[in-house]
Amino acid sequence: MFYTDSSAITKSDSLLRQKVQEFNTARKLKSSGLYPYFREIESDQDTKVMIDGKPVLMFGSNSYLGLTNHPAIKHAARKAIDKYGTGCAGSRFLNGTLDIHVRLEEELAAFTGKEAALVFSTGFQVNIGVIPALLGRNDYLLLDELDHASIIEGSRLSFGKTLKFRHNDMGSLEKALQSCGTAGLKLIVVDGVFSMEGDIANLPEITRLAEKYHASVMVDDAHGLGVLGKNGQGTAAHFDLTRQTELIMGTFSKSLASIGGFIAADRVTIEFLKHHARSLIFSASMTPSATASVIASLKIISEEPERIRQLWTNTRLALSELNRAGFDTGSSCTPIIPIYIRDDTKAFRLCRMLLEEGIFVNPVTAPAVAKENSLIRFSLMATHTSLQIEEAVEKITRLSKKLDII
Repeated sequence: MFYTDSSAITKSDSLLRQKVQEFNTARKLKSSGLYPYFREIESDQDTKVMIDGKPVLMFGSNSYLGLTNHPAIKHAARKAIDKYGTGCAGSRFLNGTLDIHVRLEEELAAFTGKEAALVFSTGFQVNIGVIPALLGRNDYLLLDELDHASIIEGSRLSFGKTLKFRHNDMGSLEKALQSCGTAGLKLIVVDGVFSMEGDIANLPEITRLAEKYHASVMVDDAHGLGVLGKNGQGTAAHFDLTRQTELIMGTFSKSLASIGGFIAADRVTIEFLKHHARSLIFSASMTPSATASVIASLKIISEEPERIRQLWTNTRLALSELNRAGFDTGSSCTPIIPIYIRDDTKAFRLCRMLLEEGIFVNPVTAPAVAKENSLIRFSLMATHTSLQIEEAVEKITRLSKKLDII
């Protein structure tokens, strides 16, 4: 972190102003021309976007199936606005439940292989609502150290005791389980696909240990739905462990071309969460257009399985080309490919240089990853062409050599 000179803060400044003035990271990056955040996109989220009036190849999107501008989804969103208006003017708990919310929940339950589902306004709200609702003072929450920030925030709101285990390290998980008391609920929460590293949770071993130590398992499948498993049903389906995975969480802002989130489980658990998840009870409902968009996306996924096949073809091509060029892509085996730079400044510089050459990627530094693991997050869509991927890899390689990254 960078900080301002404390002598510039006067006695008349409030404590709040003093606190915010001390944060100088963004100003430092902006002054050096390396600030990579809040870049304004002037078009839809496709493989090519417009920035400052110029076309840029997009390799920073979570739209894995390339559905955000699908005509059928846009048509569904417009129809929903015509029928229901632009918002629900209340929470699901009170006046904000629409028939299409219920329809979506039924379709999500069927899609994930669970008895029931519950829709929230964002994926973040799912994790900060479900985790505290389920865990009391005598309970235990076991987290992979690289779990998503929303899971971490959910743990902070919970009265249960949180234990972290090393990333995908089953020996570390078992030790954490052994340290739990014999009484109380033990809930293991992991990402299905880890959002920065691009690797997959070792769900077979996690569920085996859960059974051995009488724990429950929740998978955050934000980046697994539409990507893994038969018909994109996610990580649990990929390993044929849907029954052993008691709770499946997902978001709509990735493969499902919208905004929102859900939790799927047995009917009794969902009924409990309807009356205990505060982020559901005290937040306005998911908008009609967003809800209709997800329903349309699920239909397209079932009718166009070739999209998932193409996504994996693109993934194999990109991984092969990046590894052949000499990049460290860690243990990624999914459309999320980390290109490890291990130097914050070089990561920011490479990001800027690539944008100047018409390639959009995301730099990832601490605290999103460990300080020594700064990376460029290169993510793929089913709609990328092989020529677009090859162009991006060529430019990343050439500029990385310039910066002595490879």
